[in-house]
Amino acid sequence: MKKMGIWLEMEIGITGGEEDGVNNEDVDPEKLYTTPEQVFAVYEALSPISPNFSIAAAFGNVHGVYKPGNVKLSPEKLLKHQAYAASQLKVSDPKPIFLVMHGGSGSTQKEIQTAVSAGVVKMNIDTDTQWAYWSGVRDFEAKNKSYLQVSERSGGGG
Repeated sequence: MKKMGIWLEMEIGITGGEEDGVNNEDVDPEKLYTTPEQVFAVYEALSPISPNFSIAAAFGNVHGVYKPGNVKLSPEKLLKHQAYAASQLKVSDPKPIFLVMHGGSGSTQKEIQTAVSAGVVKMNIDTDTQWAYWSGVRDFEAKNKSYLQVSERSGGGG
C-alpha cells in the first residue's frame, strides 16, 4: 500500500451494535472506548511505514441506526488521544493523529462538532445513507406499483 500511496484506515476497539453478522450488543460498555495508549500504539506501529493512515478509535460508537441519546458517544475522549500522542511525540501540534468517526449515524450536531474539533478527518454515515436511499426506493415503488412488475405480454424473461 505504501508503494502505491494508498491510504489505510485502522479500526481499533469494539464498535457496538451489529454489522456483517458480528453482534456486539451485549459487550461490556467500557470496552466501547479505546485508551490513549491503545491509539498511540497503533500510531507508533504504522508511522514508520507511511504517513498515509488514519485511526478509527472507538468512543462509544455503534453500527446501525440509533436515535440521539440512545448511545453514549464520548468524542471528547478523542482530544485525550491527541494530547497523549502530542506529549509522546513532543510536538506542538495539538492534533498529530488523523482520526475517523465511525458510527456517525444518529449523531448530534454537538457530537460531530466535538469530534471534528478533536481531529476527525473522516466520518462514516453509511447507515443513514443506506436508509435514505432505500427509503426513497421504497416510497417510489409504493406510489408506482406497476413500475417493477413483469408484463405478461413480455413473457417475463425477455
